[in-house]
Amino acid sequence: MIEFPFSVTDDVAMRPLEESDAASLCRAYLRNRDHLRPWEPRRDEEFFTEQGQAERVAGQLEERDAGRMAPWVLVGGDEVVDAVTLSNVALGPFRSAHLGYWVDGRCVGRGLATAAVRAACCAADERLGLHRVEAGTVIANHASRRVLAKCGFSVIGTAREYLHIDGEWRDHVLFQRILNARSPV
Repeated sequence: MIEFPFSVTDDVAMRPLEESDAASLCRAYLRNRDHLRPWEPRRDEEFFTEQGQAERVAGQLEERDAGRMAPWVLVGGDEVVDAVTLSNVALGPFRSAHLGYWVDGRCVGRGLATAAVRAACCAADERLGLHRVEAGTVIANHASRRVLAKCGFSVIGTAREYLHIDGEWRDHVLFQRILNARSPV
């Protein structure tokens, strides 16, 4: 079973999101504003403030406490360099969640996203008792598509105008990973 904090590399660890991460998330999003722009929704200026991140973190922790989300960050020292989230957690006969993640532009190519996605899938299976995890990528995001393929996800189709990303409705490739064949609990 995966235990957190989980060492991803010698200098980066993955752990659950904490209230105190707001300032570091603010710095990470400011640092990566241009890097993440093609893959994310347009953000208002409040998003890029410490207060905006504190409100966002508080909302994510409420969703976590309600059992609808599992948010983690990857930290190098005391700086956030990656985030991974299981959201829209559904139990019952579906037992599924949506996966989202991003990596600091300074850390691309180090395997952090792959390690984070694998750890999140392990937690989805072992801790949350989920059957599957779904993810989607903008068609042009080849790096993210490679991460999902390396982590055992398979393509389930293309969704036209799936999400409003960088100011336009963008087509996405949808993926899923089946985690186990257990009956729902």
